[in-house]
Formats: sequence, C-alpha cells, structure tokens
Amino acid sequence: MNTITVYSTGPSCIRCTMTKRVLDQKGIPYVEVNIREDDSARDYVTEDLGYSEAPVCVVEDGTGEDHWSGFRPDHIDRIAEKL
Repeated sequence: MNTITVYSTGPSCIRCTMTKRVLDQKGIPYVEVNIREDDSARDYVTEDLGYSEAPVCVVEDGTGEDHWSGFRPDHIDRIAEKL
C-alpha cells in the first residue's frame, strides 16, 4: 500500500482533522505537510494541482493522478479497500 500525503493548514482546519482521523481509523498510512509552513508544498497544491481548499490528499502511487481536496470519506473508503 502506498502512503498518502495530506496537505493541511494545521490543527484549526476541521476538514483536515476529520480526514486524518478517518485515515487513522482505517489504518491508512499518511504523511502530513502543513502548507502554511511549507511554501513549496503550498505552491504544489495551488499551482500544480489547482486546489484552493484544504486538505489536499495525494496518493503516492507513482502516477501523480490520484488526489482530491476536502473531506472525502468516499475516497478514503476506496483507498481502504485496497489494503
């Protein structure tokens, strides 16, 4: 199973917190990157991926094609099925 990178805006972001909570509950490994503290990560999320709201989740599967923005339990469930 590939990990997921969760680009968040920190602990005050409820959608980020909910996303991480569900990932934890489902046993899905992830790495969190705070885009308020990492300019290159913020540029990647906003300019390269085109998202304007957090969290942004990127499945690190080598394709760069599997990503989404916001709290999306449907996508988390899809990933959990692959475990």
